[in-house]
Amino acid sequence: MISVLTGPVYVVGDNIDTDQIIPAQYLNLVPTIPEEYEKLGSYALCGLPESLYPVRYVKPGALDSEYPIVVAGRNFGCGSSREHAPIALGSAGCRIVLAESFARIFFRNCVATGELYPCELEERLCDKLRTGDVVTVNLDDLTVTEVATGKVHRIKPLGDVRPVIDAGGLFNYARKTGMIQAQPGADQTPERK
Repeated sequence: MISVLTGPVYVVGDNIDTDQIIPAQYLNLVPTIPEEYEKLGSYALCGLPESLYPVRYVKPGALDSEYPIVVAGRNFGCGSSREHAPIALGSAGCRIVLAESFARIFFRNCVATGELYPCELEERLCDKLRTGDVVTVNLDDLTVTEVATGKVHRIKPLGDVRPVIDAGGLFNYARKTGMIQAQPGADQTPERK
């Protein structure tokens, strides 16, 4: 559960699809197996063209990213409905994606998996921020503050999906709220980093 997060951002543009977030050749990795969950993170956003994104989200040979916040343009997460996309980002250490808009299926997969908070911006920030800029995201106040300048931007409320993400996803939320009974050993969700 996150209320406030400060960290450097990784900035991408419009229409970043799920094949750029996690290419199809890595979909054979099983997120419920801890070693494979960790490996998924090492491939997060590796499908982005190096000509447009010379700074890689995860450095070669690393498992984690130094960027806990991704800033995107319109239609982030378009393409296929692979749950591996938010899981790969979460495994790499991403906690929040700030985007002008999300593909609906990606947004829903973020909620279902509880891996990260998909926050829609009230303005386009991917043209104003650069990779490495540090921001503070406050999910309670619905603000994004540029640390260097103090400039404040607004995000839209997450509404009813926030407690689901806070709980760690749909099944954890259902167990915590008594919608389904917890079974011994039923939660196969790997620990977040």
